[in-house]
Order: sequence, then structure tokens, then C-alpha cells
Amino acid sequence: MIELFTSRKLITFFLISAVVLVALFWLFDTIKDSFDRIVRDNHRQLVNVVVEAAPREEEDIENWVRMVNREFTEADIIYVRGVPGWDELEIYTHNDRLKAFFEQHRDTPDFKSGFDSVYYLENYYSRLDYSFDGKRVSVVLSPLITEMRDDLTGFLVFLMSAEAGKNFSRLLDIFMIGSFAAFVTIYFISKFFRDPVMGFIILGLFVMVGVFVAYPLFEAVRLTFISEGQFSMATWKTILSSRHYLEALWGSIRLGIMTASFATVIGFIFAFLITRTSVKGKKFLSTMGILPVISPPFSLSLSLILLFGSNGLITKQLLGWQDFTIYGLGGLTAVQTIGMFPIAFMTLSGVLQAIDSTLEEASLDLNGSRWKTFSRVTFPLAVPGVLSSWLLVFTNSLADFANPLLLGGSYRVLSVEAYIEVTGRNRLGHGAALSLLLLLPTLTAFLVQRFWVSRKSYVTVTGKPSTRLSDLVSRPVKYVMLSFVVLLTVFILGLYGTIVAGCFVENWGIDYSFSLRNISEALQRGRAAIVDTFTLSAIATPIAGLIAMMAALVLVRKKFVGKRLLEGLILAPFAIPGTLIGIAFILAFNKPPLILVGTGAIIVINYIIRELPVGVEGGVATLRQIDPAIEEAANDLGADTPTVFRTIVLPLIRPAFISGMSYTFVRSMTAVSAVIFLISARWYHMTVLIYNFSENIRFGLASVLSTTLIIIVFATFGIMRLLVRKSEHLEKSVSF
Repeated sequence: MIELFTSRKLITFFLISAVVLVALFWLFDTIKDSFDRIVRDNHRQLVNVVVEAAPREEEDIENWVRMVNREFTEADIIYVRGVPGWDELEIYTHNDRLKAFFEQHRDTPDFKSGFDSVYYLENYYSRLDYSFDGKRVSVVLSPLITEMRDDLTGFLVFLMSAEAGKNFSRLLDIFMIGSFAAFVTIYFISKFFRDPVMGFIILGLFVMVGVFVAYPLFEAVRLTFISEGQFSMATWKTILSSRHYLEALWGSIRLGIMTASFATVIGFIFAFLITRTSVKGKKFLSTMGILPVISPPFSLSLSLILLFGSNGLITKQLLGWQDFTIYGLGGLTAVQTIGMFPIAFMTLSGVLQAIDSTLEEASLDLNGSRWKTFSRVTFPLAVPGVLSSWLLVFTNSLADFANPLLLGGSYRVLSVEAYIEVTGRNRLGHGAALSLLLLLPTLTAFLVQRFWVSRKSYVTVTGKPSTRLSDLVSRPVKYVMLSFVVLLTVFILGLYGTIVAGCFVENWGIDYSFSLRNISEALQRGRAAIVDTFTLSAIATPIAGLIAMMAALVLVRKKFVGKRLLEGLILAPFAIPGTLIGIAFILAFNKPPLILVGTGAIIVINYIIRELPVGVEGGVATLRQIDPAIEEAANDLGADTPTVFRTIVLPLIRPAFISGMSYTFVRSMTAVSAVIFLISARWYHMTVLIYNFSENIRFGLASVLSTTLIIIVFATFGIMRLLVRKSEHLEKSVSF
């Protein structure tokens, strides 16, 4: 066996690292010197221009000082009349702070050296940095000479901003340290890892979550401990001592548990009926199973209000109910369950599709009943997918604020409280603290899930899976399941029919007269938003899909230091309210070294980071069913990691891969919470425009854009399914 760590390799590693460090230090120090020379040259040009324009007559000085400080924002300028050491100096400034600054420092050795220089008609550039108005400044003293160039009438004091130079120097130091760390890490992996490719993948994942998850969260956490620029625990004392906020936390947990439980049950029924039975119309039912997730998150709430609200079309117009209310826990649970069960359905579809039916056939051959086979074979093997689905729906429910904002009524949830703190009261620290509290129930659920799954083995795919499928449900049970699915489908279609109908009325809920005006107006006003939304979502989808599958492979198959930390950081964004993600991104990426705010890149990154957990959870659940001996055999035959991933792993987890990409695309197209903080004049988003129309009671325009959004997503969905077909090894034909 080749020894990886030898004294020769280690010495070579340290010598090369030292040489690279010296070279980087010289390179960046040279860049700093060049930048300093450019700054000094610019300062000299500014000084020369201002000195030439400065008046020598006393009556013109005051007006000139006010004018020049208004025109030249690069520096604050003080006019001093008189010869240092000979005359009583007269100081002219446009504010008292500048005069106080001069009086404070005029007797210092640095200023006295400057006085000597101007006495001999020379400019003086101080090497010291001073603080003025909370900023770093450098001082320049320049003599004022008569037109005959033979006498000194006074001098100017320039307070040049030194912030840019310091920030640039600090940025270069960061780049130098980062470059050296990157070189050392890459060189170390290449030299001492048995599988360098996997090492680079792990490194890339750590860098990604470090920069785009940990760093923004750190900025958000830091904000909760800052009050008026100083460290303070006041925010947390207020949050943790308030019964109002603690009730909202329990409200979020209660809503999340109910939503996750109902949604997982419905998602399992949908997935089982479609993937493990011989029912007809699977494509249609599959489409209905994902329909709720491909619309803006508040569309279903609006539909429920218009149909079942106090003045709803069904409750008041048709049934005449007076006291019925859709607001509160019941309405929220209903709308979140309908809107989020597709998460469970898409995750469980891939898991149930991948289960090898050989074990089920063996159970049936041994005279096991269908129920016993399902309860003791099929369902236990699907437990990782069930728990993953429950966790994803639970965290998504906690993070949702759009539906509770519209349907919550007097029922409090923490996400809405955080949103109100940020947008209504402009208390970013309180909003961040409330949002961070949501991590506690999410992390608890995550740890319980991982503990449960790790106790058992769920491997079923040990080679080529069986292509046959044993029908585990009797005809009556199948009809009961089908009836439930059909009824739910009809209800969902009714909700979306409300949206479609809204396209053809003047303004739903106010004026029901038929009109086509909304269609032309909405498409004209939303054209740019449609293009931007589709472009950014299309860019994010394949990137997120590949990263999710690689992350799942690393988390399931590899052991390395920091594995739990990496897994937690990957899944964390799904539990964090979008308002916090948006604020954290603005805090982190609106300053060097990464200035991304206002660009399309920050929206794409938000899509990837926010939706990555779904793809990872689906990939993890599926990979737990695949025997690692298949990959080990390929490695033993000489296949490298990329080849194994491309030719073996990816085909076997293709259902989860397709589900992850599909979910990323639809959620990117329908995102609201974080995106509303990240849009700019250059990059807009359809859902934000839909929300603005809905808020202004222009439901007709909102309906048109919502319908357009659904059409785009469905068309892209169909193309994706055609281009990336399911693996033929996982397709099953039913046997009775």
C-alpha cells in the first residue's frame, strides 16, 4: 500500500507552501504600493487644483470655503490665513467640527512639521491617520502663495478620506490569506488524499455553505447582539421575556406538527397509489400531486378567502353561512397541508419507486398477507423517506410567513412576528432574533430523525432491481385510496379554477363582469418580470440538482471530520424564514469582499441555497437503499469517483435527482420571502409583482400572472421529464 504521509512529502509540502506564501506577500504588497502611489497622485492633483483656485483677498474667503467644501466631496478643507510662527492664524471653515479638529491638533508634532513645510513653501503629506466624524482621514497642508510667488499668505488643510485605502488594503489582506489557504488546502488534498476528487467535492461543499450559509447567519446573529453600535443583550432579553413571542413560538411548532403530519400522510397516499399500484391515470394524478407547489404560496390562501371567507362565494353566496371563519389554525393547517404535501409526494415517489420488490414477492410467496407485507416490509423500508418528508414539510411550515400573514387572524406564529418586526417596525435585530428561534424546533426534529434512521439498515438495492411490482392493495382499498385522491384533486382544481376564473373578470371579489383587459395589462406590465424569473430559475435548477446529489453521496457514503456540521449547514436554510435569509444576504453581500446585492447572482445563489435541502434529503433517502458494494466494485475495477457517480450512482438515484431539480425550479419560480429583499431595478420577480397586485386588490392582474406562472412551470416540467427519463431499471410492471 502506498504510504501517504512521508517525511519527504511533508518537507516538500511545507517548503512549497512557504515559497508560495512569500510570493503572495510580495505580489499583494506590490499591489498595495501601486495603489498608494495612485491615491497620492490623485491627492496631489486635487490639492494643486484647489490651491490655484483659492482666493487671497480676505473678503472672498468665507464664500469660497463654503463653495469648495460643497463641490469637492473627496476632502474637507480648512482655510488658514497667516504665516505660522509669525502671525495670529485666522481659521475659516464651513462647520465648527473642522475648526475644533484644527484647534485640537495644531500643537501636535505632526502639525508643527506641517507648519514648517508650508513656511518654506512646500506641501506636507502627513504619514499619520486621524479620526474625523467617525472616519479615517489623512492630512495634507499646502501653502497659499501670492501671485508674484514671493510671499506666503496662509495655507490650506485638507482632510482626505483614508477609508478607501484602508478598505482596499484590508481587502487585499483577505484575498492574500484566502489565496494562501486555498493553495494549501488544494495542494494538501492532491498530495495526501487517496481520493482527491472526493476531497475537492467536500472542500467545495464546505466553502459553499461557509460563504453562503454560515457567514450570512453570522451577520444576522451579530445584529441581534448590537444595539446603537454597541454590544447588548437587550434584544434577547426582550424576546425571551415576552409571553407574546413565546406563544408565537408554540403556535409555529403546533402548526408545523399538524401540517407535517397531514401533508406526509397525503403525500404517501399519492406516492404509493402512483408508484406501487396499477391504477390508471398515473400521469394525471402525478401532475395533480405537484400542482399546489407550482404557484405563489399565497395563491391558495387567496382562493380559500374568496371561496370560504366571510364574504366567500361558497360560504355566503351559496350556503348562506354567517359565522363561519377560515381564519386561524384550521384554515392555516388546511392551506399549508394542500400547499406543502407535494414536498412529501415528490420525496416519497423517488423512495417508493426505488424499493426492490423482490422482498415483497418473497413475503407474498411465504403466504404473508398484503397488509402484513406492507406493514412489515414496504413501509419500514420507506421510513427514511417518510421521516425526510415530515422534516422537510415541518421546516417549510415554520419558515412560511405568506400564508399566516393572510389567514392567521388572531393566531400567532413566529415567522409573521419576525416579518412584522422587520418590515413594520424596522427592528432588524428583533426580526433576526425571532427568526433564529425557529432553528430550535427544526434542529430538534432533525436530530430525532437522524437518530431514528441511523439505528436500522434500509438497504434494498444490491444489484439490478426487480422490474416487477407486486400489487399490495386489494381492489376495495385501492378504490378507497383512489377516491380520496380524486376528491382532493377536485378540491385543488376548484381552488385553482378560482385563479383562472379571475383572469376573465374585471376584479374578483369586487366586480364580476367579464373582461379580457386584465390579460393584456398584466402581460404588458409583467413582461420583464417573467423573463427575469424564468432566466434566473433556469440557471439555478441544474446547478442545485448536481450539488444536491453530490452532497447526498458525500453525506451517506463518506466519513470525514465535520460531516454533521456540513449536513446541518446544508439543511439549515430550509428552516430559516425567508425574511431572515434576505436580510442576512443583504448584510453579508453589500460590502467587500463580495458585493452581490443588486445582481442576478445573489438571487440565483438564494435559489440554490434555499432549495438544496429538498434535493439532498431525497438523495440521502434513496442512497440509503443502495448497497455501497456496487460502488466499491466499480472502484476496485479502476473507475474513479466521477465515473462512479456518473455511471452508477446518478442512474440509480435518478428519480430523486429529477424530483430535486423539479422542486428547485418550481420553488425558484414561486419564491417570495427572501426574493422580495433581493430584487432590484435590473432583476425583478413575478411573485413579488403578483403579491403587489394582490395587496392592491387587483386580483385580476394577479390571476393572469399566476396562471402564466403555472403554464411556464408545467411546460418546463414536461420538457425536463422528456429529456431526463426515469431509469429503466427502476420501472416496474405489476404482477398479481
